[in-house]
Amino acid sequence: MSLRVIEPGLYSLLVGRKRPASRHLGVPVGGPADFATCDLGNSLVGNAPDALALEVALSGPILQVEVPLAGVVFGAPFQLSASSGQLFEVGRTFNLAAGEQLKIGGTPSGCRAYLCVIGGFVGPVILGSSSALAPIRHDDLLLCGASSMKPRSGIAPPLRNSKVIRVLPGPQANWFVDRDFFNQIYTVAGASDRMGVRLLGTPLTRPTRELVSEAVAPGAVQITNDGLPVILGVDGQTIGGYPKIAHVIRADFDCVGQLRPGSTVQFEEVTSEQAELAHRDQSKLLKRTLAFWQASAVDPVDWKQAHSTE
Repeated sequence: MSLRVIEPGLYSLLVGRKRPASRHLGVPVGGPADFATCDLGNSLVGNAPDALALEVALSGPILQVEVPLAGVVFGAPFQLSASSGQLFEVGRTFNLAAGEQLKIGGTPSGCRAYLCVIGGFVGPVILGSSSALAPIRHDDLLLCGASSMKPRSGIAPPLRNSKVIRVLPGPQANWFVDRDFFNQIYTVAGASDRMGVRLLGTPLTRPTRELVSEAVAPGAVQITNDGLPVILGVDGQTIGGYPKIAHVIRADFDCVGQLRPGSTVQFEEVTSEQAELAHRDQSKLLKRTLAFWQASAVDPVDWKQAHSTE
């Protein structure tokens, strides 16, 4: 019981639970680049938030269904179609018959979406997680069970998805004496991936001193030798020697996973109290929506409409 990969897409990866207690081995945490979006997609088909899903980026795969299958693609507005001629919408569940092909095309905005099937995909557990260490390839089999469901739609709550990303000062913020980092709009470079988002702009003046390599974490904003920032992603390295001017707050980290080449971004400095409040507010909103979707059989499930009287 599976999906067969006809074309793998640009970079399609099975993602689920983060990889715990492995950074001391030099292994990234992994998992979805946009955790909230993946959680919402899984919830829409009744899965646990960390069920194994297929993350697609910029241009998706073509998959042949070998069993009747129900699922949803949730996230950026990718073009979706079936070999039978059906057209699907992101955020609305679908049913496919055995032998049909699902084509996930490109997206005009955003970067990533998640294919979630009922029960989740099945993959080997490596270091406590089934998140894959390599993207899918032609003729791979993505294991999952047969399923079907009535149509459901999900309109996401107003989680922050902005061109302005909030940050806290990094350990080496005082290496940079001016405010040029915050006063300019950066462009996302083509050489960006799950390891890091590289940004283009006016180079910052770096001090001549060197930094002994030290631990780094996803969300760290390093300034490379050319004076330009790179935001470490979920697959970012565990040790680095570039100075860290800032760190993306937890509430905005999923925004990094949706940055696409050519898009723009600006940084805003906040206090630790503001960062904690933003995280609490976002977590409450996400948990509330997940609980509502899991308990609801309404079609469509429109978060704004359902909560408009509260």
